[in-house]
Amino acid sequence: MSSDPCDGCGTDVPVAGGAGDFWTFEAETTGGVTLELADGTEHFLCFDCIERLPDDREVTADDVATLSD
Repeated sequence: MSSDPCDGCGTDVPVAGGAGDFWTFEAETTGGVTLELADGTEHFLCFDCIERLPDDREVTADDVATLSD
C-alpha cells in the first residue's frame, strides 16, 4: 500500500488500490480523498481534515491552508 501526504495536516495517509496491492492481502483502507474545491484547486485530504472544513459555504484553497495551523 502506498501513501500520500495530506495537503491539510501533512500526515502520510494510506492510499489503497493500484498495482502495489495486487499481490498482497493488506486490509488497510484509503485514509483520504482528493477534492476539487470551489476555486478550481484540487487537494488530497485525510478524513480528519475533511471533517474540519467549513460546511456553511464553498470551500477554497484558503480553507485548506488554515488546516495546518
